[in-house]
This record gives sequence, C-alpha cells and structure tokens, in this order.
Amino acid sequence: MSGSTQVLHLVPGNVDLATLRAIYQGNVTLSLDDGARQAVAEAQRTVDAIVASGSVVYGINTGFGKLAQTQIPASRLADLQRNLVLSHSVGLGNLLPDNVTRLVVASKVISLSRGHSGVRIELIDALLALFNAGIMPCIPEKGSVGASGDLAPLAHMSLMLLGEGQVRFKGELIAATDGLAKVGLTPFVLGPKEGLALLNGTQVSTALALRGLFEAENLFAAGLLAGALSLEAIKGSLKPFDARIHQARGQHGQIAVAAAITSLIEGSEILGSHTHCGRVQDPYSIRCVPQVMGACLDNLSHAARVLQIEANAASDNPLVFSETGDVISGGNFHAEPVAFAADIIALAVAEVGAISERRLALLLDTGLSGLPPFLVRDGGVNSGFMIAQVTAAALASENKSLAHPGSVDSLPTSANQEDHVSMATYAARRLGDMCFNSAAVVGIEAMAAAQGIEFHRPLQSSAPIEQAIGRIRERVAFLEEDRLLAPDIEAMRQWASRCDWPEALTALLPSMGTYSVK
Repeated sequence: MSGSTQVLHLVPGNVDLATLRAIYQGNVTLSLDDGARQAVAEAQRTVDAIVASGSVVYGINTGFGKLAQTQIPASRLADLQRNLVLSHSVGLGNLLPDNVTRLVVASKVISLSRGHSGVRIELIDALLALFNAGIMPCIPEKGSVGASGDLAPLAHMSLMLLGEGQVRFKGELIAATDGLAKVGLTPFVLGPKEGLALLNGTQVSTALALRGLFEAENLFAAGLLAGALSLEAIKGSLKPFDARIHQARGQHGQIAVAAAITSLIEGSEILGSHTHCGRVQDPYSIRCVPQVMGACLDNLSHAARVLQIEANAASDNPLVFSETGDVISGGNFHAEPVAFAADIIALAVAEVGAISERRLALLLDTGLSGLPPFLVRDGGVNSGFMIAQVTAAALASENKSLAHPGSVDSLPTSANQEDHVSMATYAARRLGDMCFNSAAVVGIEAMAAAQGIEFHRPLQSSAPIEQAIGRIRERVAFLEEDRLLAPDIEAMRQWASRCDWPEALTALLPSMGTYSVK
C-alpha cells in the first residue's frame, strides 16, 4: 500500500458503494458509528437475559440445523460456539485475496453492528483492530453453497478470533495467535450465539460479487473506450449515436452510453474527414454499441443496487429484536439476491467481451474496415493481429460457458433441512475469471484500434481519444512488424482493468459516478 491511509466511518445500513469500492482497493482503516455500538449493546443484553431466564431459543442454547431440537445446558454454551466454528471450517482451494477478504471482514462488521446479532462489541472491535492492522483471515475460496450463510468460509474467517490456524500479514502467513498479539488481543472464548452470528451471513458471496461488480465496471468503461477507438479506426458513422434515436426508445443505459461515446469523439478530424463517404450503415458491433452496452450498464446498475443493500444487511439467523425482546428465526442467510445479481453481472461481462471480439474481427477484415489486412503493412511476411484475435475468440467463447447461471442450481444439505440453496458463492466467484477474460479481449481490441487509427495520420482524433492512444502507447508500441505479442496482450489486459477513465465514462459507473443506483 502507498500514500496516506483513508479513514472510513461505517454507519451500518447506510454504507454506500463508493465506500465499499474504497475498501476493496485498500489503504483504508475503518471506524464504527457510536449509534451502532449502542444497538449492539442492547442486542447483547437481550441474549444475556434469555440465557439467564433458562428459556430455550434456537441459536442461543440449542444445536444447529438438523440438531435444532437439541437443548444445550448453560455450562456447555462456550463449547457449543467453539465447536461450531471448528466443525464448519471445511473450506478448500486457494485463499481469497486480500481485496476480497477486506470486503468480507468489513461487511461482517457492518452486519453484526446492525444490532440484530446479539454479539459483544468486543468481538466487533477485534475485527476492526485486525482489519486496521492489515491482518487478514485465511479463507479458502471453495466450500459454500450460499445458504445457511457462507458457513465454511465465514468459519475460516472466525478461526483467527479463536487463535486457531493462520492469518495473513503483509503477504506472509503467521499464526493466528501472533496476529492477535500484534493488536494486543488474546484468543476469544465465544459467548452465546456469537459463533453462529459469525458463521451465518452472506458476506463472502457478497464480497465476491462486489469484486465482480467493481471489476466489471472497470471493464465496461474500457469496453466503451475501445468501442470509440474502433469507431474512429474504421471511420464509422456517429449518426447511430444521435440522442434522438435513443430518446425514442427510452432505455436509460442506452441513452447514457450514446451520450458518453458522442462526448468522447466530438471534435475529431478523422470524423470530419469522411462525412460524405457514402457509407450507409456500419456493422452491428459498431452501430449498436449504445443498445448492447446500455443494456449491460442497466444490468450492472441493478446488481449494484442489490449488492449495496446486501452489504448493509443483517443476514444471520436468528435475529434479535431488542425493543421487544424477541429472537426470531428466518432465512436472511439465503443468498438468492446475491446469486441473481452475480448472474446478471456475468451476462454483462460476457457481452462486453463478445461485442468487443466482434469489433476486433471487423478491424482485421480489410474488406469491412478499409485498413491493411490484420493491421500490418507487410502482410504475408507479417501476420499482424491475426492470432491475437484467435486468443480473443477463445476467451470470449470461454465466457459463454462461464456465464451459465449459478442460481439455477441447488443441492440439499444438512439432512434436507437446508433443502434449497442459492449457489451464490460460486456464481460470484466465477466473475473473477470472467472479468479477466473479457479484459484481455477488450485490451486486444483497444490495441488493434489504436493501430488502425495510426494509419489515418496525420489526421487527429478528439482530445480524449488521442489521450487514450497515448496511454496505450505507454504500454505497447505500434506493431511495425511481427514481434512477441503475449507481453503486449497482458499489458493491455491490465490497461482494461484500470479504474482511472475519462469522466464521461466514470460518470456512468454505479460505484464511481452519478448514474443512480437508488
């Protein structure tokens, strides 16, 4: 991490997407609103009163899942909560990266601090202290079905509070007890309901989906800019971006995208050079950018609304309502909203890559683009961008399979007590691979389009487009003759994964701009 650290003040229930994106990007510390602390204390007193009364309440002094009818004596409640964390720590696979783990811990803090979980404030303060010190739990990425909460991954998150297993600090694995010691803590003995409150919830699915959203936003902006570059490279028409067309349809995303592309290209010498060329219509991958990318934007905006709500949600079970003393069992741990949100993000990510690959193919087809075959002067001896398009096609095709909805699947667990699950965790996790693939496709298109525009020199494009070409040239050189392209493709994938885009593009993004997610 570099630069000054930003302090983010969490008001549970009102944490916005910009704050969540900042947590994802890192170099932040967290503080908790005083009003939330009061709500946490009241919920804990409600739980303590139930234990003192000897009343039997699920999650407080009973077993869990299919064992909910088993009453646990007060003398064994600490064992119950500890065993719950240990027995549920059954995850597999690679560890979640720190950017996702930060979102997991932060959203768990937010959820517990809504005042419906019945945990001690000391537990929440421990999570905050560990977060602020850069001490991250080790959470395997596989093992959750996205209902009854993200049980296994959240159990792994909770192990560090017990002093079990390992944590990650500055990229190195250290013992959890050492991690606790760095912030002046010793292992916790969990109180009534605390283990269950930590394990129940949708925080891992939501964190993975938020990563997908933020990376998809970056990709979306890159895809629009790449589309504008391609439009210029083939000397395409700006008429299909006329605001009147899009107002006549009324789709909000479409209107916004058309306006953004127009603002990027206005003032271009290249645009003015072919006003009377006689071309009637461009292929759909150019002409229908507002319609396709606008629909993608609407998908992302809907998903953003859902995920912002979920990141603020009390999603464990049962929930404590201190004003009445009630503890009510329900199903807020079921991550169906997250699964659906992840699935529609997946559709958008796949389509951004799919239409980008088609524009790339158009650029390379001299009969359609009017540019040299495969965008290289000495064709035949040089293959130019021929096989780069094959890579793009492979990645775009792979995303078609990955885009299959995760939410339509379900397998019962816990002896059929948990008989319908969301599969939200997988649905959200696969977005990482999809964004990687589409970013590579868009990056290849942008590199090829910049190459195409160079053939129109000395004509200049608009200031934003010329600036974009300059940024591309900082990463990759003009392809004068064949060279090793793999490093260039990776450099352009990283270009397409940035978050610093022209204001006309960032204004569209739900977590960065003014395009409403309310």
